[in-house]
Amino acid sequence: MYSELRAVWDEMIAEGELFSITEVDVRGSKLKTYAMAPPNMRDVWLASAAFAERDYLVYQDERWTYAEAQKQVASIANWLIRNGVKPGDRVAIAMRNYPEWMLSYWAILATGAAVVGMNAWWVTHEMLYGIEDATPKVIIGDQERLERIADQTDKLDGAVLVGVRLTDPLPCDVVPWSDVVSEGGDLPMVEIDPDDDACIFYTSGTTGRPKGAQLTHRGCVANVMNLAFAATAQARAIARVEGTEEELLAQEPVVPAALVTTPLFHVTANNCVAHGATLAGGKLVHMYRWDPGEALKLIEQEKITGLTGVPVMAREVINHPDFEKTDTSSLLTLGGGGAQLPPDLVGKIDNAVETAKPNTGYGMTETCGIITAIAAEFFVDRPDSAGPPMPTFDVKCVDGDGVEVPRGQTGELWVKGAPVIKGYLNRPDATAETITDGWLHTGDVARIDEDGFIYIVDRVKDMVLRGGENIYCAEVENAIFEHDAVAEVSVFGLPDDRLGEEVGAAVVLRDGLSITAEELRAHCSDIIAKHKIPRYIWFRDKPLPRNASGKFLRRELKETLKVDEAA
Repeated sequence: MYSELRAVWDEMIAEGELFSITEVDVRGSKLKTYAMAPPNMRDVWLASAAFAERDYLVYQDERWTYAEAQKQVASIANWLIRNGVKPGDRVAIAMRNYPEWMLSYWAILATGAAVVGMNAWWVTHEMLYGIEDATPKVIIGDQERLERIADQTDKLDGAVLVGVRLTDPLPCDVVPWSDVVSEGGDLPMVEIDPDDDACIFYTSGTTGRPKGAQLTHRGCVANVMNLAFAATAQARAIARVEGTEEELLAQEPVVPAALVTTPLFHVTANNCVAHGATLAGGKLVHMYRWDPGEALKLIEQEKITGLTGVPVMAREVINHPDFEKTDTSSLLTLGGGGAQLPPDLVGKIDNAVETAKPNTGYGMTETCGIITAIAAEFFVDRPDSAGPPMPTFDVKCVDGDGVEVPRGQTGELWVKGAPVIKGYLNRPDATAETITDGWLHTGDVARIDEDGFIYIVDRVKDMVLRGGENIYCAEVENAIFEHDAVAEVSVFGLPDDRLGEEVGAAVVLRDGLSITAEELRAHCSDIIAKHKIPRYIWFRDKPLPRNASGKFLRRELKETLKVDEAA
């Protein structure tokens, strides 16, 4: 099976083929990319006009066809230009997963501006930091997000506010969405360079300040083509083994119907789900919030072909009491990204849905999406693997000095290719620390087997991966340290069956001062987003263990603490 995969792989990337690989000079480095890739994401959107009568966006009882979406995207783009947005500017989107997110997204890209994806869980000061850092000309937000900054207009640097699905008046000037989509006109003509910024997506920072990753058009295009390549190559390899490759190639491609389960301000939902569905003329079905019972209803009602989310979502779907009585026969893939699927879940997915195969991708915001992908029999055979790296990547594992280790040995995974970000907005220091001569330091310890499949075995960075959200320990520690009663604090991740990891904190208080766990959580709620607040808190009366250089020994600390003794 693996020799067939390599044979199919080599055939698909050969010169003259759709997925042929070339090298381009980008920011002083030779990077792999697809020779026949569209030059920018605007062209990806323009190509979707061919699917005019198909459903594109679905939300509750609302529907947009591709033709209707094309019309509204053109209108939004014209409104943006009339209000001073030019190529190279930035426009922020701050809302939950409403269809207006995608309509705004394509319109912003089509003007040559960059989308600033604001984390919908950010509290006021986090939103203001993102606005100060990215300086968007326009902020398109829903009621809840705009309420957080409505009385802070003096800190918005003149940004125009656009309100989506507003239910109550706001104490500031807000342009109603109806004005924006009624602008009319054809999509404006603009020139976009492949290495222009397409999106600014924020990742948690090791120092507590989020970093705006600059995802380029070239990187986003390469990622969506990587998704198409992975699905095709692995399906063809399996069909070749089974002797059905000719029949597979003769079939009409399945039109995808994807359930959007994770936030669109992350690459999993935006770059891997929405981009992929749009490229193939598929349907995006939005949910107000994640609910496995509602997800099952939508799978049956909308004939969903793929559900991609954090691993807990797949587990909750197949374990739901309504699963057996729901028609899930339209499902072809079930799995996720943002965190590794536990090996037991791979087999359970394979057995639970007759038509669906387990799949996953390992990637980062800093790679515009996936680095690896694995599905179906390959995943069932190697459930602890993240899969092979995509054709647009060179990969290596290195030791602490950046020297490549022999195949099969563990080291930090470094990757290089067109999907790697340009850098971090306004953070040349962080960019230089993370990218060396085009090589991105992933911060993950990995090994690569004899077939080129990658296995993630540990993490270099002090980070918690909770439900697909990166939470840097230092950021949470900084928030806790702002309380006067705290003398020492160490934050770390703890295993969690539902979310992968949860946040824990060991705290030492100053002599003579006291605070309860709930008071400490309330203090944090004004400083950091809700999902970053520690679920587990231990108050200790002795100094926390440190190494010779004074750093807290997180691993040693975790081993001495019991979850049932946490506050």
